[in-house]
Amino acid sequence: MTVTIYHNPACGTSRNTLAMIRQSGTEPAVVEYLKTPPSRERLVELVKGLGISVRALLREKGTPYKELGLDDPKWSDDELIDQMLAHPILINRPIVVTPKGTRLCRPSEAVIDLLDNPIGRFVKEDGEVVEAR
Repeated sequence: MTVTIYHNPACGTSRNTLAMIRQSGTEPAVVEYLKTPPSRERLVELVKGLGISVRALLREKGTPYKELGLDDPKWSDDELIDQMLAHPILINRPIVVTPKGTRLCRPSEAVIDLLDNPIGRFVKEDGEVVEAR
């Protein structure tokens, strides 16, 4: 199974998601999107695969969202994508792509349904236990 994770190693949710993928026996392609942002075309494909609006993919916390005035509904999807490409930290994470679908894995256990193999019992960094499904 081919799995790709758009990952930020500074994000606990992203680290937990990556660990769950690996615990399932899969080594994913890891795209550190802050270092290697997706192309415009790829970002549009991800939004489409997620089945959400461009605005829904914007991350507010710890980003220049407010400073850029992105809460204003005047911004078109194309303009919001321009902002995400200029400031990749605005892209919410982690995004996981598998043959079973594309998902924004918040919370991290949202990845479980995308994996072929069960993860068994998993303990998140904060101590929360995720039981096998």
